[in-house]
Amino acid sequence: MQALLFLMAFLLPSGAGAEEIIGGVESSPHSRPYMAHLEIRLEEGYTATCGGFLITRQFVMTAAHCKGREITVTLGAHDVTKTESTQQKIKVEKQIIHPNYNFYSNLHDIMLLKLKKKAKVTPAVDIVPLPSSPDFIKPGKMCRAAGWGRTGVTEPTSDTLREVKLRIMDKEACKNYLHYNYNLQVCVGSPRKKRSAYKGDSGGPLLCAGVAHGIVSYGRGDAKPPAVFTRISPYVPWINRVIKGK
Repeated sequence: MQALLFLMAFLLPSGAGAEEIIGGVESSPHSRPYMAHLEIRLEEGYTATCGGFLITRQFVMTAAHCKGREITVTLGAHDVTKTESTQQKIKVEKQIIHPNYNFYSNLHDIMLLKLKKKAKVTPAVDIVPLPSSPDFIKPGKMCRAAGWGRTGVTEPTSDTLREVKLRIMDKEACKNYLHYNYNLQVCVGSPRKKRSAYKGDSGGPLLCAGVAHGIVSYGRGDAKPPAVFTRISPYVPWINRVIKGK
């Protein structure tokens, strides 16, 4: 139940206020061209939203718990309530969830979305680099997360992309998360700062020096840092196999 509540805090029906960045600032329009906005139709008929990021012209990376019956990806967006000339809306052909993903422990919370057609690279749409397998992001580093959604626990959602600067914490800071695994996850956000990824930010990237090192996974319902992100580097061999169709 604890894990379920964590996930509910990050993935909610869009009508209930789908995800966001707390304590951040609005991004410069199209300054993060790899960002993807996911509109997810769930089995129950509800619509939810998540974040994601473009890693090749045909693949978007996101969290496994962002799966649904049908997903439409919007690339090149700043204000998701508008039809911007920069936007590319592409339906997802295949949702590839990591085979070891566990909903209850939140481990292996990573999914690749194969798009029905390749994205066109433009100034507003581009690919973000991933780390190599040995590239293990260490505590103390300052990184950034980005997303669309709530700017506070009781605040309304943001229509425009926002971002927040977050510190990588040591594993002790996440000891209260029952299933936290330092080798597979990143502990993100100082408990002394009211800055965090929050509802709807699930699946968005953690950018460190221009490289995507993490995926927003889960956190506390009251948004108090730190939050838990999936660490990308251990999954690079699997990612490469999926992209190559193996």
